Amino acid sequence: MNQEKIGKFIAKLRKEKKITQHELGEKLGVTDKTISRWENGNYMPDLSLLKPLCKELNISINELLSGERIDKDNYQEKFEENVINTIDYTNKKITKYSNIISMLLIVFGLIISLSAITIFPSESSWGSIYSIFGIIMFTMGINRFTSYMKLYKRIILIVIIFIITFGMLIFADYLNVKMNNEPPRFRFNTLTQDEIIIHESFFYNAYSCKDNIFYLDKYNNLNEIDFNYYEKKCIK
Repeated sequence: MNQEKIGKFIAKLRKEKKITQHELGEKLGVTDKTISRWENGNYMPDLSLLKPLCKELNISINELLSGERIDKDNYQEKFEENVINTIDYTNKKITKYSNIISMLLIVFGLIISLSAITIFPSESSWGSIYSIFGIIMFTMGINRFTSYMKLYKRIILIVIIFIITFGMLIFADYLNVKMNNEPPRFRFNTLTQDEIIIHESFFYNAYSCKDNIFYLDKYNNLNEIDFNYYEKKCIK
């Protein structure tokens, strides 16, 4: 579908009828800028406007989509060609908007995942919840981008991306505990005894003593924790 050719055809017919862009726009319920975009070949009229536009210009939809007058001998051939071109144009437009949505999901998913760690205080579990929500958005965006792939390949790719992204967040959380002396955000159990606080996180435990500086230790199930062990380490 040649938008530039169609635009010039619209402009030619409008001038032949001696009406301005503003007047044509008023009849169709659009602005003169919209008419100008059509005539410049930047945009195509919406499907709902094709029939009223053709009525104002005294042409058929087939002629409008061809960008020229059509004689009876070539009418059927042009009609079939325009049907195929219209379907192709619609598919490309749908793909374009789909890609924009996919990109927005990816970008906002990453922003939510990374910003959640910095916005919410370390004592709150909302940071990890929003981070996981962001990862899900990011994964949905990747899923939309890979819709052309076979299902099993998409599933494998999505699982790999999810694991890698989640692993990066866990590693960033680990560095935050180690460098900034804050409790891990990705924790699933916390125990407190006297002035000792122990957080059970992925792959490691983080504990603080009187000075509130967090220390890292190998992973231990907190249901089987020996607080005497941590008390001795805190005294040292």
